[in-house]
Amino acid sequence: MDDERAKLLAKFIAPLRVAPGSKVKLARDFDPGYKASFLKKKEGATILQAGVEVLAEYQARLAAQDTWGMVVCLQAMDAGGKDGTIRHVMSGVNPQGVRVCGFKVPSAEELDHDYLWRYAQRLPRRGEIGIFNRSHYEEVLVVRVHPELLDRQRLPEQAKGKGVWARRYTEINDWEHFLADNGFKVVKLFLNLSKEEQRCRFLKRVDLPDKNWKFSAADARERKYWDDYQAAFSDMLTHTSTEWAPWYVIPADHKWFARICVSAVLAHTLMDIDPRYPKVDAAKQRDLAETKALLEAEAPKGAAADPFAAELAAGAKQGEGSKESKQARKQRKEMAKVRARVAKA
Repeated sequence: MDDERAKLLAKFIAPLRVAPGSKVKLARDFDPGYKASFLKKKEGATILQAGVEVLAEYQARLAAQDTWGMVVCLQAMDAGGKDGTIRHVMSGVNPQGVRVCGFKVPSAEELDHDYLWRYAQRLPRRGEIGIFNRSHYEEVLVVRVHPELLDRQRLPEQAKGKGVWARRYTEINDWEHFLADNGFKVVKLFLNLSKEEQRCRFLKRVDLPDKNWKFSAADARERKYWDDYQAAFSDMLTHTSTEWAPWYVIPADHKWFARICVSAVLAHTLMDIDPRYPKVDAAKQRDLAETKALLEAEAPKGAAADPFAAELAAGAKQGEGSKESKQARKQRKEMAKVRARVAKA
């Protein structure tokens, strides 16, 4: 079953992956309004829930194995849907195993270090998923569009001259390679939003009182740099999508589809890691058996020696003759249809 799911996910996310070494032009290569022809919006909730369940399953294994970690880099234009994506896609995982970090304007302390320092401080531990809501790629995006920010970083003059962006691409690639070599998968997701959809989302924040708090006039003013950002994103995708840390461009105009895409990429990455629950040795198994016998001997009169084992046995017996619920049957049929369409696509 895992092999089947992995193959379907790989096929689904293939069009989103930026091939290492390819030259990217966003407007030409990736449509923000793309929706897979074999998916329908009414199926979105079922498919997303299936993705969330896979994430929860593999995140539990990741934490138990305590060998690998995962760094998720989320980049987008303002109103691209980063917060909502995190909230919906990670809704089913254990919050103890996920760390979300947002990066705002660098502090005085952070500016006293190299530009990657503050990101390194917030890397996840083994067994954890770390989500960077905006990431070290801000250093080749907003800093590039607003070069005055480079002056604030107190760099030596030679570090700000010709070739600064090419050097940063190389440094970032090398840093991510180092992380990958040490057991930390780097997953990079760019939520690709159209200019018109951003305009509509900004207006929604203005028009709805409960959305007013989200609106920032500064974000709206930043729209005049749209073409500069598109060029910076294109250059970033061209030079930093690598075999060890590829970029995925997520079409973000339709939130329901974007969330499915993100869950598919994350699920596929975890399945590729294939973390396993640790196996206990013979000594540990003997210890478990002895502990079980002692606890069963303490059972009060009339109580089951092992209530949990009894519950499992009763559930298994009941399951043999029980009928599948209407909701479960509906979800199973919808997923079967989607799998068939993905296989044919």
